Amino acid sequence: MVAGAVTIPYERYSPEPAHWWLARALSELGKENGIGPDDIDGLCVSSFTLFPDTAAGLTQHFGINPRWLDHVPTGGASGVITLRRAARAVQSGDANVVACLAGDTNHVDSFRAMLTTFSRFSQDASYPYGSGGPNGSFSLMTSHYMNNYGVRREDFGKLCVAQRTNALKIEHAMMKKPLTLDEYLDARLIADPIVLYDCVMPCAGAEAYLVMREEDARAKNLPYVNILSSVERHNSFPDDPIQFRGGWALDIDEFWTMAGVKPTDVDLLQTYDDYPVICAMQMEDLGFCEKGAASEFIQGNTFTYDGSFPHNTSGGQLSVGQAGAAGGFLGLVEAIRQLTGTAGGNQVKRAKIAAVSGFGIINFDRGLCSGACLLESS
Repeated sequence: MVAGAVTIPYERYSPEPAHWWLARALSELGKENGIGPDDIDGLCVSSFTLFPDTAAGLTQHFGINPRWLDHVPTGGASGVITLRRAARAVQSGDANVVACLAGDTNHVDSFRAMLTTFSRFSQDASYPYGSGGPNGSFSLMTSHYMNNYGVRREDFGKLCVAQRTNALKIEHAMMKKPLTLDEYLDARLIADPIVLYDCVMPCAGAEAYLVMREEDARAKNLPYVNILSSVERHNSFPDDPIQFRGGWALDIDEFWTMAGVKPTDVDLLQTYDDYPVICAMQMEDLGFCEKGAASEFIQGNTFTYDGSFPHNTSGGQLSVGQAGAAGGFLGLVEAIRQLTGTAGGNQVKRAKIAAVSGFGIINFDRGLCSGACLLESS
């Protein structure tokens, strides 16, 4: 099971390295959950700016000696993937308490520098020709999706406005002002058809949670949630000329059958949201609406924490900010809070089941990693 979600408040820029943010996350996990370094015998880490260190190097920085260790370089899919791997480590007896950490720094020039070396694709095939970074990739995906499935800018705008509404009660959210649909529609064009409010703001921060056995959480009197199902997939549908679906579509039957629930049983959804098109794609591929029905589904719901189909109830990356790989943990940490009744002013009433999905590692025209999990309150 999963417990102990923490967030290290985000900052637009930070002079500190990723190590500092990850250390704060680990320290906060201990303070919030009454555990010490000797209690943690598993460590799972995701970070873009930790290089040249990996999770192994962090053990010396942190002064811990775990008997199980993993480094998960899957970006926006890292929250679900670390959950899966940590849970299997606990199930198999390789670890009793696994700390799952994600965090990154953001210096003034670090985001641009990361884009130049993000992947061999970006180094050799796109960045030298002026098409580096995710805006170019997602402009292709977004225009293709709109042309083929009739999704409108007003639909994407509704998702962005709802997430901004959700973020206004989140203390560490980067975006502090309400957003209207007119403001979204009139926003500056970034990479046609993507506009300013379709893009996340890079920042520094960290997210973390614990994976352990149910009896251990009870012994420490920790609120926890149960894992009903989880799936991950990499390089799905490689023959699609431009990505319009993700690995969720391959694993949807297993995803729901394993959990023994239906999409209509879900009380809230947390999608990875570096751009709104990927939110719509996840809603379809996870079975909340049919493929090609995202526009109708979006117009039929409010997506606010206090309305119909609560979605990205913390505001998501589009309004909280993208703290590097911590963006892949944002939805999972929020789902844990919602299901343990600790989401504060954004608490979804009677939240029992949450779906969380992730998406990451963008190459020229697609994301390579996807995953999803279903969680249930205890």
